[in-house]
Amino acid sequence: MAMTPTTERWPAANGLASIEEAVGAFSLLRDFFEGAIIVDAQTRITWMDKRYRELLKLAPTFDPIGLPVEDVIPHSLLRRVVETGRPILLDIMNFDDRQFVVCRIPLKDSSGAVEGAIGFVFYDNVDYLAPMLDKFEALQKQLTRAQAALTRERQTKYSLSSFVGQSEAVRELKAMVRRFALRDGAALILGETGTGKELLAHAIHQQSDRADGPFVAVNMAAVPEALLEAEFFGVTPGAYTGADRKARQGKFELAHGGTLFLDEIGDMPLGIQAKFLRVLQEGEIEALGSNTVKKIDVRIIAATSQDLEAKIADKSFRADLYYRVAVLTVHVPPLRERREDMALLCETLLEQTMRAADQRGWVLTPQAVSLLQAHSWPGNVRELRNVLERAAALAPSEVMDAAVIARALPPGVARSGGPLQGLATAVADTERQAILDALEATGGQKSAAALRLGVSRSQFYEKLRRYNIAL
Repeated sequence: MAMTPTTERWPAANGLASIEEAVGAFSLLRDFFEGAIIVDAQTRITWMDKRYRELLKLAPTFDPIGLPVEDVIPHSLLRRVVETGRPILLDIMNFDDRQFVVCRIPLKDSSGAVEGAIGFVFYDNVDYLAPMLDKFEALQKQLTRAQAALTRERQTKYSLSSFVGQSEAVRELKAMVRRFALRDGAALILGETGTGKELLAHAIHQQSDRADGPFVAVNMAAVPEALLEAEFFGVTPGAYTGADRKARQGKFELAHGGTLFLDEIGDMPLGIQAKFLRVLQEGEIEALGSNTVKKIDVRIIAATSQDLEAKIADKSFRADLYYRVAVLTVHVPPLRERREDMALLCETLLEQTMRAADQRGWVLTPQAVSLLQAHSWPGNVRELRNVLERAAALAPSEVMDAAVIARALPPGVARSGGPLQGLATAVADTERQAILDALEATGGQKSAAALRLGVSRSQFYEKLRRYNIAL
């Protein structure tokens, strides 16, 4: 059978009748390479040109014909080319203390069977390739940096320890999150805005079996309705006018093997809800403009500050989708229901708040904490962060006292949303109420109440006397 030096099957009429003819054909190309070698199907050398012999510094009396190629060229990959039938179009091969730039191509007969391979030496000095190698290395570094950045972006940013608090409500919440993380069902996180729902979604993913997979987040309120289908399911080239020429993966495909977090799922339009439900039921997606169905393995974690049951009642949210995403439900308590976490929360947030170079750290007085505990916090932890940043800008020193906090709080608010009172009265009232709340929460145990408020026992007893609180 005739062998043709090509990576694809040529018509039989184009084949060469013998190795000799192949050698003759390649001799026409000798100006483009420094040496050549041919092996048969058993990778025995059947031909080697004179220049290759000289490159290898073979003795004039040495005859390589019939020898396995590795006996003559130890690092040759011609055997791999013969076994796989696939070319190695550009490579650097070591020989003793030198390096050759080589190309290897399988030789196939008219029926496509591999009968051998041919190898070329383009250069006997890799310096010729230095500009191309430098460019390739730069592109490789850019690609590595981009992949690393994408990996970081799709990993979780928070752990359960990032959710700050020691109150009973927070302890129960964290225990529930740990239990839910061990399961693989869809989870729905309910809570007011600013309570830390996305943080808990990150925590559930991080503690689950999917922790090594991607974490992909989508804010339903931030994506225009017209783009939602493409955003979730992806787009094939030319699916619609203006579509990219390259396929674009959707969020389901990007999250394969990991978690897809849907923030503000209550804002999902009805038009996409039915398609979304089908994906959850079938575990399959179909990109826009495609007839190919792809299997996906994704855990859904959704979050909302809206009343989904009310939206079901007014038919703006599908009941069947609600039951699909609410397999495991987490209720995040608002800040006003865990006021005893205020001091710890402030300490954590102030560590992240900018300060002057000569300041050692922010100091929040007990009176200031009491004033913060009295506020109703409709914006929850997010609002608290903003108030502390405002206070940091107003504070003349690193000490934040009640006067600074009163200026940083929203106008007209002193305690639980009531009218602004005199500062001394407001601080006294809020501190007294905080003490009463702590005593009630601890069943009247003074030591536990003092610990809850973050003050010493002597300070606590002094405050009991000051506010005429008798037990």
